[in-house]
Amino acid sequence: MTINIINKSQHALPNYETVASAGMDLRANLIEPVTLEPLGRTVVKTGLFIELPIGYEAQVRPRSGLAFKNGITVLNSPGTVDADYRGEIGVILVNLSDKAFVIQNGERIAQLIIAKHERADWIEVKELSETSRGEGGFGSTGVK
Repeated sequence: MTINIINKSQHALPNYETVASAGMDLRANLIEPVTLEPLGRTVVKTGLFIELPIGYEAQVRPRSGLAFKNGITVLNSPGTVDADYRGEIGVILVNLSDKAFVIQNGERIAQLIIAKHERADWIEVKELSETSRGEGGFGSTGVK
C-alpha cells in the first residue's frame, strides 16, 4: 500500500524499525524542548500530513518503552487519524509519572499504525440474541 505524505519536519519519514513491526515511530517536531510536568498533557506536533484511502485509519499509539520507563503515554490511545483529515498529525501526550519529562525535538514519541476498518449500518431491533456471557462486563469473566 502507498500513502501520500507531506513532511514539513526536519526528520526522516516514519519507517518500520524491523521487518515484523506493525507501527512506525512518530517524532516530535519542536522548535524548542517541551517540559511535561507530572499529570500534565500537551499536543506534540509531528510536521506530518497524510492522505489515507477511504476505508483506512491511522492509529496513534503509545511507545511501550516511553510508557514503561518514563510514564509517558498517548492520552486518547489509540488516537485516530481519519481518511478525510488533512491537517498535521499531533500526538496528545500525558505524563503519568511523578517527575517532569522533557520532550526533545526528534524524539520518538508515539507509533503510527495503518489499519483497515469497516463502516456499519445500524439495524434497530427490540432484542438481541442471547449468549452465555449475557450482560457480564467490566471484569465479569474474572482475572485468573
